[in-house]
Amino acid sequence: MLSLHYYLHSLLLVSILRGVSCEDLTALQREVFSPEGSSVTLSYRYSKQAAGGDEFYWYRQYRGEPPEFIIYHLGNGNIMNIMIPGLKIKVESNQINLSISSAAVTDSAVFYCAVRPTVTGNTNTLYKNTS
Repeated sequence: MLSLHYYLHSLLLVSILRGVSCEDLTALQREVFSPEGSSVTLSYRYSKQAAGGDEFYWYRQYRGEPPEFIIYHLGNGNIMNIMIPGLKIKVESNQINLSISSAAVTDSAVFYCAVRPTVTGNTNTLYKNTS
């Protein structure tokens, strides 16, 4: 049986990606076990309903190795960049699912997810002191 761990690691991910928020995501399970060859789903609850402009970044980390980027997708489920074949994303309102089809022993790792939320409102400078 293989073991998949996925945690939020805010210090690491925030230092990698400016503007990425980890406190908005909560792993539904800390650890998932699955027989080799079956599909595995890792799920995060998002603190709000995912918007099309929200950006989700997933990483995989093997013991003793740095995290490696595996997939980037938008809040509407559109995959923008994928590094590993066989990964699928499903966005259900405020839940994000990453599925690994035909999981192998090589998938035994820690998985991380981070989100860069859509910026709404006025982002222009309201007052600028020119003196």
